[in-house]
Amino acid sequence: MKNKLTAESPMHDRRYPWRIYPFLLRLAGIIAGALLAAAGLELFLMPHGIVVGGVTGLSALFALTTEMRLGLFLFLLNLPLLVLARKNIDASFAIFTVCGLLVFSIGTILLHPYPALMGDPLLAALIGGLSLGLGLGLALRFGGALDTAEKAAERFRSLKRKSLSPEGMLMMLNCFILLAAGFHFGFEQAVYSVTAYILAYESVKIPLFGLKLNVLVQIESRECAEIQTALARYLNRRAAYVGEASSNGIPQMLEYKCHRWEMPRLKAIVKNCDPDSEISIRS
Repeated sequence: MKNKLTAESPMHDRRYPWRIYPFLLRLAGIIAGALLAAAGLELFLMPHGIVVGGVTGLSALFALTTEMRLGLFLFLLNLPLLVLARKNIDASFAIFTVCGLLVFSIGTILLHPYPALMGDPLLAALIGGLSLGLGLGLALRFGGALDTAEKAAERFRSLKRKSLSPEGMLMMLNCFILLAAGFHFGFEQAVYSVTAYILAYESVKIPLFGLKLNVLVQIESRECAEIQTALARYLNRRAAYVGEASSNGIPQMLEYKCHRWEMPRLKAIVKNCDPDSEISIRS
């Protein structure tokens, strides 16, 4: 007996074709981000021996000190970390991340034979860091990732409660990469690498949050009173209580409006008061 499509069949539903459009839109955004990041690496940073942080910087360091291609390291180093962090991510994020990593790796391989677009290493560090950061941020904006260091650090933190915070682990990794690049390529190259890293780090936030300089931060913690006092002391800003009170009558959530450039210092202050606190950006 032949199967016939009924009126209830998804393939007969006129709305069915629209369900694939969000998937294609996300995929297109991640591919665009991967190609932009690949161009920043191979056309600006790599020809001048400039490395950044994260798994991307580690891959660049290995590629510059060996004869293997950057794209191979990008995929081989990110994939195990993605598997390690599988319990902290959902299936769609993993699928889009693998797709992004494939495009990212293949893009760097295809662009490798082309010469650098900038002869000045400082200008290459600025443009390459901006291009790389925008590409990484664009992939995150559409639900994927091109660098899995942060997810792996969060997973490692969940396995060992007494370990460093994810931010601390990433900071140690980035310092190691930049120091290793400085010792291997010299002090001048280290300055260019730090410049590219800072610009890439800040550029990631542009696709995610836009060009707004002020953000609204919510802090969930059991030590809200201590955090509020520390923020007033070190940043000269007052954080307001929000949400319902806990069993002891003290609210467990603070709301704080700050400048983007204050975020690293704010996170350090909050984590110093309560390592288990949760920090989220609302706007």
